[in-house]
Amino acid sequence: MRVLVHDYSGHPFQAQLSRELSRRGHDVVHSSCPAYSSGKGRLVAGPGESVTFEPVGVGRVIDKMRFRKRLFVEARLGLDLVAQVRRLRPDVVMVANVPMPMLVAFTFCMALLRRPWVLWHQDVQAVAVASFAGKQLSGVFGVVARVFDVAERWCSRRAAAVVVIAESFVDVHERWGTADKVTVIPNWAPLDELFPVARDNDWARQHGLVEEKTLLYSGTLGLKHNPALLVRLARGVIDAGQPVRLVVVSEGPAEAVLRDEAARLAVPLTLLPFQPYDRFPEVLGTGDVLVVLLEQDAGAFSVPSKTLSYLCAGRPVLGLMPAENQASRLVADADGCVLPPADRSLAQAAAWVRAVLVDGEQATLVGKKSRALAESEFALGRCAGRFEEILASAARRPARSGKLGGLGCWAGVSRCE
Repeated sequence: MRVLVHDYSGHPFQAQLSRELSRRGHDVVHSSCPAYSSGKGRLVAGPGESVTFEPVGVGRVIDKMRFRKRLFVEARLGLDLVAQVRRLRPDVVMVANVPMPMLVAFTFCMALLRRPWVLWHQDVQAVAVASFAGKQLSGVFGVVARVFDVAERWCSRRAAAVVVIAESFVDVHERWGTADKVTVIPNWAPLDELFPVARDNDWARQHGLVEEKTLLYSGTLGLKHNPALLVRLARGVIDAGQPVRLVVVSEGPAEAVLRDEAARLAVPLTLLPFQPYDRFPEVLGTGDVLVVLLEQDAGAFSVPSKTLSYLCAGRPVLGLMPAENQASRLVADADGCVLPPADRSLAQAAAWVRAVLVDGEQATLVGKKSRALAESEFALGRCAGRFEEILASAARRPARSGKLGGLGCWAGVSRCE
C-alpha cells in the first residue's frame, strides 16, 4: 500500500507511525510544513529506513498575527499538499493538525480527484476558536468560529474515515453526523527517541543550568495557553522559599509576555527557541519539574502532546490544565499534580513544586513512575495495526464522483484498547 501521511506540525509520534508503517512493508511518504514554527520530530530517514520524508510549502511564510494573510497562505498550503498527492499518487492519504483553510482546500480538491483520505483529528478547531471568541478575541472571531464549525463538519463528512484522539471527540462527531466512521486512538510519544537522561547533561551545562533548580516548559505557546502563569508560578515557588529558574523553550508572541512578566516579578528566566530534536531528551532532562499549560476553555478537545513527551523523560510533571482533559489523567496517574489553569491555583501549585524540589528522593520516585507509565501506555504496536487497518479499508473503497455531497459512512465507532 502506498501511503502519504501529512502531519502539518511535524510532531515526533506521527513520524514514528510513518516509520512503523514503512517497516511493515508499506511505501510511505511522510510530509510536514516547515513554515509552521513548533518543536519538530525526527524528519529525516535514518540508516536502513525506507520511509521518505518530504516537506510541503517550502518557501511559504506564516505570520500568526496577520490573520487575513495567514488564511490565504494556509489555503495555498492546501493546494501544495494536493500537488504532492497528484505527484505521488498514493493509495490513501492521512492528514493531521492541518489548519482549517488548508483542510478545506485539500478536501475540495480530493473530492474532485476522487481520492480517499483519512482525517487524524487532533483538535476540534471550531470548538477551540469558539471558546476564545468571547474571552480573548474580538467579536469577529465569533463569526469565524461558526464558519469553522460548518467547514470542519463538511470536511469530516468527506473523509473516508476519522481517527480521533479522545472519547470526547465522539460527541462532536455525533452532532456532525460522522460518528459512525470514527475510531478512537489516543496519542502517544516515541519511547525510543525520548528517554530519561542525567540532570547534569551537556545541554544543561551549555546553558548554565546545572547548579540551579528549574521549572521547564517546552512547546508552543498560543491561544490555548496563558504564558504569564508560568512566571507567576515561578514567583510563587521563590516566595515559598525555594529559589528556581524558569526555562521556556518556545517561539512566537508569547516571548514578549514572558520577558515583561519576568522583569516585573523579578523571576530568573532563560528563554530559548525550539531546540534540535536530537537534543530534546537533554532539554527535558534539565527540568527539575516540567510544566504543562492548557486553558480551561480548551477542555477535553485538545490533548497536549508535550505531556506525553514529559512522561517519557521521567521527570515530575505539573499540569495547569482542565481536569477533564485526557492528559490530566496521565499526569495524575504518574503522581504528578493537576490543577486548574488559574491564579487561584498557583499557591497550591507552588507548594507542590517546592516539595518536589526539596525532596530529591521523592522527585526521583515520581520521575520513575512517569517513565513507567509512559512505557505501559505508549506501546506503538498496540495502535499501529489499527491505523494500518483503517488506511487499508479507506484505500479499498471504490472511487467516488467529484460531487461535493456526503460520502456516507464505512464503519462503526471503535476504540484502540
